[in-house]
Amino acid sequence: MSAIASGIGWHLVGAASAASFYAPLSKVKKWSWETTWALAGLFSWILLPWFVTSLLIEDFTSFYSVVDSKAFWGMFLFGAMWGVGNVNYGLTMRYLGMSLGIGIAIGVTLVVGTLMPPILRGEFGTLIGTSSGQITLLGVIVALVGIGIVTWAGHQKEQSLGTATKEFNLRKGLGLAVMCGIFSSGFAFGLEAAAPIKQASLALGIDPLYAMLPSYGIIMGGGAIVNMAFCFIRLATRPELSLRKDLAQPLPSLLINGLLAATGGIMWYLQFFFYAWGEASIPEHLSFVNWMLHMSGYVLCGGIVGLLMAEWKGVGTRPVRILCIGMLVIVGAANLVGMGMA
Repeated sequence: MSAIASGIGWHLVGAASAASFYAPLSKVKKWSWETTWALAGLFSWILLPWFVTSLLIEDFTSFYSVVDSKAFWGMFLFGAMWGVGNVNYGLTMRYLGMSLGIGIAIGVTLVVGTLMPPILRGEFGTLIGTSSGQITLLGVIVALVGIGIVTWAGHQKEQSLGTATKEFNLRKGLGLAVMCGIFSSGFAFGLEAAAPIKQASLALGIDPLYAMLPSYGIIMGGGAIVNMAFCFIRLATRPELSLRKDLAQPLPSLLINGLLAATGGIMWYLQFFFYAWGEASIPEHLSFVNWMLHMSGYVLCGGIVGLLMAEWKGVGTRPVRILCIGMLVIVGAANLVGMGMA
């Protein structure tokens, strides 16, 4: 039971990092979003995954040679799928607003990334046929309810503050949110495909907490190509954007912006670093709940961060009460999952 509690705790640490990563990026001044996102991604998706892997493995060639091409391309392509979801994320916000867009996208990602792996492995029937599996699945449903409540609270906040999107389009926004959610779940599928790397890490004597990390460079590499291509194509083709202009600032400003972008990228990577720790503590036959714990924890920590940063100031007590109820429901969902795994 202590290992399960530890796993849930590490997932919450990773989710807190994910919920906070945009704070330093929002402080970047006089840079386009594309330049900021690309630099943050350089640290998050390329430099850190391979740096951490280099600390764990001395001989890359012999280590990765045991991974067959099917597993390698599975990880890479699922990573690219995840990258497409990231690109669509901004369009979802454009037509639904932050709260509805994030809530619906994460809800779809949670369902697809949590339930599809056991379904594809033919294990779903076993889950619903046992009392522990039923309790765990109930926790997934309760988590979705909690996400829905937090999403509704956020929508109330946007309306109260007058920050609801001017381009609101429910039909278009819902379609994009669903697509974003489906594609973003590619990371969960990539982790499923990374089983050979995890086994190779364990065979090498790597601590189970770190066994999944050598797969991140491949999975995130697929996402990096999609995101970097999107950013640099926009920088090259949009007349209002210019990488040269972004980099023509005084050296102190460049250093500050670079440090802020790098910090955001490091925090984004750390969510998956601690995801690996959480995953290592969850029983293998219930590994599908890792994604649910991560995504619901993301929403929970996002609400807490929003309260701490005074984003809810001036909205009145009703939206804040709804938010707190939603967060309590998510905490209840995590407890249900823990009971199901006990």
